[in-house]
Amino acid sequence: MEVLSLADNHRPRILVTRLSHIGDCVLTIPMLLALRRHFPQAHIAWAIERPADQLIESLPGLDELIVLRKGWLKSLSQLRHLRARLQSQRFDVTIDPQSLTRSALPAWLSGARYRIGFASGTGRELSLVWNNVQVVAEHEHVVDRTLQLLQPLGVPAHVPNSADVRFIIPAHDAARLKIGEYVRDAHLGCDFAVINPGAGWHSRRWPLKNFAVVARRLGQEQRMPSVVTWAGEDERRWAEQIVEQAGGHALLAPPTTLRDLAELMRHCRMFVGSDTGPLHIANAVGVPCVALHGTTRPECSGAYGNHHIAVQSYYQQGSARQRRRGDNEAMRAITPEMVYSACQQMLARLTLERNRGSGEQAA
Repeated sequence: MEVLSLADNHRPRILVTRLSHIGDCVLTIPMLLALRRHFPQAHIAWAIERPADQLIESLPGLDELIVLRKGWLKSLSQLRHLRARLQSQRFDVTIDPQSLTRSALPAWLSGARYRIGFASGTGRELSLVWNNVQVVAEHEHVVDRTLQLLQPLGVPAHVPNSADVRFIIPAHDAARLKIGEYVRDAHLGCDFAVINPGAGWHSRRWPLKNFAVVARRLGQEQRMPSVVTWAGEDERRWAEQIVEQAGGHALLAPPTTLRDLAELMRHCRMFVGSDTGPLHIANAVGVPCVALHGTTRPECSGAYGNHHIAVQSYYQQGSARQRRRGDNEAMRAITPEMVYSACQQMLARLTLERNRGSGEQAA
């Protein structure tokens, strides 16, 4: 691949336009960290929408966060303001991991000479017009594909699942204090599971009664309590149903911001949930995950790395729109026994690693 000319520019100005979807924003973090390692003097900005900005703010290596207001795409005045702000920054390069109309538009408005995005097949809509440097995706996983976007800038190709692919979600004092108090008051220690029943797509949701079965068995057979997380009133009701049906082995999580959720994950031993933002937050803070997949493939959008277990009965095929709007039949085909068995396997692995570490310290 031809490397773009940034000659004599020791401090290039770079704009990343991953705007939305919490999980996808988290999966873009390794690209930003790699970009910073390769361009230590660069000015790196990230255009993003709420609420994902909570996780990206204060990220090491990020110089500027440009938070787009709600409704910006349909507001002529906001578009004019955005164009003026971006063009005043004189960006040299934009990188568009989302490669859709809404993410390519800020890149185009910036006036940057080089606007990197995905070629047809991964890139869609007007991104194929507005992004003038197009990369053919060669990897399956979102993280690996996103890192490919750096190759036109001369960043060497990475090895998937290697130690070079890193995640960071900064800790925040207020979240640390709030969650620390919750964990202490609930007498949880660090030996509990986080269960997240929510998902943005109905087709990604697993029946609540199944989560309750898993929570109950974890408590009865592993002596491991579960904390059930939620966001919004609908998910709160779901979480309450799971807690009620878990026979005293599950607790309702407190109301959490994304920062609070990341902090709660840092305290737990294992995460159980479907392919959603909380799964990728858990992975990013180093928590082993048991991930449930129906309309998505774990090798494409699952928890990144080799220390997780994906559970899938079968893949529910169709276009992205069909899978997003479809039934959750592929999720319903996953049995509680399949998920609990994966949890057992994960806990056995963690116990082995803990014992091995204790033995090495004793030696």
